Amino acid sequence: MSVLTITNKNYEKEVLQSDKTVLLDFYADWCGPCRMMSPIIDEIAEEMSDKIKVGKINVDENQDLAMEYEVMSIPTIIIIENGRVKNSFVGVRDKNDILTHL
Repeated sequence: MSVLTITNKNYEKEVLQSDKTVLLDFYADWCGPCRMMSPIIDEIAEEMSDKIKVGKINVDENQDLAMEYEVMSIPTIIIIENGRVKNSFVGVRDKNDILTHL
């Protein structure tokens, strides 16, 4: 499964109603560290598709979602389980660090 683009329109269905744990990557196209994280997030999505759902949220296009999760810096990774925040962290992380938070 590839990375989902999460927007205000599909957020409830894809995130809140998901039967899998959801990893959300809050990013912006102009953000250098976000671009560094992108291939790592893509790799996790590919390798873990049977266990988790991975979505990317563009903070410029979905400011309501960024505000809801109090995203102040990007990249921010938020892990949602059963509709609730399980973990969150800010900044560039390596793949193994992200996987330990799932």
